[in-house]
Amino acid sequence: MNRIFCRLVQSNSEEKGKMSIVYTLCYLGLAVVFTIVGTVLFCYSTKMRERKEIVENQNVAAALMLGGKMVGMTIVIMSAAKYSVGLLDFSIWSAAGIVLQIVSYWVVEHLIFMKVSLVQKVEEGNIAVGVFLAAISIGVGMLVSGAISY
Repeated sequence: MNRIFCRLVQSNSEEKGKMSIVYTLCYLGLAVVFTIVGTVLFCYSTKMRERKEIVENQNVAAALMLGGKMVGMTIVIMSAAKYSVGLLDFSIWSAAGIVLQIVSYWVVEHLIFMKVSLVQKVEEGNIAVGVFLAAISIGVGMLVSGAISY
């Protein structure tokens, strides 16, 4: 009797292990997709061509700004994966995090610094502005991450 029970438990835990790998791959795949989509959407929401600024012009400020935005988004996506109850819940919170990242950039650019074009400053290579925008993005990511950890 004990052997039968042990085999059932072992068989059940092997199935759980296989499903765990499948779920991990699903979450990872969705996280990568959300990061890419979020980055593309953010790039379209600015007046600057980040790829050109980073690759062709070697603009450190642009790299810092975009890198900070990606870190902020992935912080939210990580929290969404950690605290979600399923793939739909994960997807909703990841999408919300992306939207909040884009909105936070818009608020900083258009409401807090109304008289200064932060995009223009980044295009000019102003590293301080790039670091500032990266810090804002990471901070927003941490706040949203904490807010969704129900």
